[in-house]
Amino acid sequence: MQDWLTIREGASPLIIGFPHTGTAIPAEIEARMTSPWLARKDADWWVDRLYDFAVELDATFVRTGISRSVIDVNRDPSGVSLYPGMTTTGLCPLETFDGESLYRPGQEPDQAEIDARRAAFFDPYHAALQGQIDRLRAKGPVVLYDAHSIRSVVPRLFEGELPQFNIGDNGGTTCDGALTQGVEAACAVSGLSHIVNGRFRGGWTTRHYGQPASGVHAIQMELADRGYMVDPAGPVDETNWPSPYEPARAERMRETLRAVLTACIDFAQA
Repeated sequence: MQDWLTIREGASPLIIGFPHTGTAIPAEIEARMTSPWLARKDADWWVDRLYDFAVELDATFVRTGISRSVIDVNRDPSGVSLYPGMTTTGLCPLETFDGESLYRPGQEPDQAEIDARRAAFFDPYHAALQGQIDRLRAKGPVVLYDAHSIRSVVPRLFEGELPQFNIGDNGGTTCDGALTQGVEAACAVSGLSHIVNGRFRGGWTTRHYGQPASGVHAIQMELADRGYMVDPAGPVDETNWPSPYEPARAERMRETLRAVLTACIDFAQA
């Protein structure tokens, strides 16, 4: 197994994907980038730690340690935009969420390099996901839960402050409606803000694997990270980002996420 790819096999019918928690960047790529900090700025900071309780639910984990700035394993490899007409990043991003250039002039990856990164990192990650889906699907229905987070305020991507829980099933196409309803109900009980198919409707992973008619139900959760860390009140820079994970702040969100994941398992086992 590649040392950047982490797989934890569980027996419950729940797979959690962590596509954006990685911060590893090959040295030869980082040397061409504008700054190491910018290259890691848009990571889903601390999300794998936030969900570490899911071991107690015997969930399966698939996590890449490679930074999304190297290759984003939650983007369509064909290059088709997930959100036509809206600002988004590509398979091998050239800019941060805030529009800052990731590469020094003339150092951007060409198509041959993009293809090589896909073969080295994208394809093995998705082979691992598919392998775990196949393993658990042999026993019954499976839920693939794609775990994400983002800063609460990113004006280039969305207006205002993002709700705490952003549930995506691409308009009801990637999973049975009963699963979405169960996840939404768990979020509603928390009293924290939530939305279904708002700005984030599910990325390529959710849309690619979600085949409810075949017993594979995929759903994405995009969290506003103020639930477990401090979002800077003003501009984000190297002095204030990323802020530390705060266990006490995270407890309320973790309690809700435990209910969310339990709803996923209950749905699959019903």
